[in-house]
Amino acid sequence: MTMVIRQITLATILVACVSVTHGADTYTVDPVHSSISFMISHVGISNIHGRFNDFSGKITIDQADPAKSSFALSIPMESIDTNNVKRDEHLRAPDYFNAKQFPTMSFQSTSVAAVDGGFKVTGDLDMHGVSKPVSFTLKGGDKVVEFPKGTKRIGLVSTFSIRRSDFGVNAEPKALGDEIPIFIGIEAAKTEAAK
Repeated sequence: MTMVIRQITLATILVACVSVTHGADTYTVDPVHSSISFMISHVGISNIHGRFNDFSGKITIDQADPAKSSFALSIPMESIDTNNVKRDEHLRAPDYFNAKQFPTMSFQSTSVAAVDGGFKVTGDLDMHGVSKPVSFTLKGGDKVVEFPKGTKRIGLVSTFSIRRSDFGVNAEPKALGDEIPIFIGIEAAKTEAAK
């Protein structure tokens, strides 16, 4: 009987340890310490750089089972900023992103796999009324730091490209490039479970 109790106790402890070690952690994107920027070729001789000044997102990372991880971002198109007010107004207009009709660009992962140093993420990018699958590698997510004290956070970075023509943004094809490199640097703070 004593042996049975010991085995049950040991099994209980093991299950508890596994549940602690393998639980997924959820993080909220910190826009103050994050950036989402892009560039586009201009008349084939240089690049125009831009960024989005407002965005939000949720990240869930399951280190034990990365396939259960997820990534989501939402970006108001009104927040586009290329350091030129008139150009930004034009980019929000129907010629380009038509921010009134399509106010938000969003990404939601559909599959996640572990790769060396990060995650291979595939998901749906919704922009300008078009949804297309995109894949990219997010580096990081494995190092947790406390900043400020009491707030655990992670960092992730990625660079990948999309084609604006895939999303029906076709204005000025002779002056502006089709391929748009995107640069993401994200810090996200751990969301504590409700008590």
